[in-house]
Amino acid sequence: MTTPGFDIESLDWSKSPDGLLPAIVQDADTLRVLMLGYVNRESLARTLASGHVTFFSRSRGSLWTKGESSGHFLDLVSLEADCDNDTVLVMAHPHGPTCHLGRTSCFADARGDGLAELDRLIATRESGRPEGSYTTRLFEGGVRRIAQKVGEEGVETALAAVAQGDAELLGESADLLYHLLVLLRSRGLGLADALKVLEQRAR
Repeated sequence: MTTPGFDIESLDWSKSPDGLLPAIVQDADTLRVLMLGYVNRESLARTLASGHVTFFSRSRGSLWTKGESSGHFLDLVSLEADCDNDTVLVMAHPHGPTCHLGRTSCFADARGDGLAELDRLIATRESGRPEGSYTTRLFEGGVRRIAQKVGEEGVETALAAVAQGDAELLGESADLLYHLLVLLRSRGLGLADALKVLEQRAR
């Protein structure tokens, strides 16, 4: 959690006669918008204290911690007020689907970072090792085998760039990215770690 000093009283509560402000929840990794809820002072205080995102349920008339019944908690990463101080952006790590319909997001077509979502899926494969999974077989083959696959896919991507069409190049590029993410994960790293290096280089 990166915002332990978030000032609840800095929000413009005067704009809300019922003491509620909208809160937009976004996946901190994939940047997909997950849901919209409402918060009051008490729910934000509980969110900051517990690390689990808590809302005020207008239908129940009480506080509601997302995941308290389903186990699909939203782990708080950060809170940010908008320019008018009357809406809160909540960055969180979801545990399972956010929508009560079993979907990742309450907005069915909400876009996110597909590469980050793939990285998260690979991480679950690495920890769970489901039987019959190609990703599981890669992890069980070890770093050397995965590195070999990255080398092979790199060569195939380069060859496609000079000797094949766009569809072939895109296909080989997708294979390369996938195997590279598996290689990073086999070393205890992930996409975010590589992106940090790129961000530092861009400064």
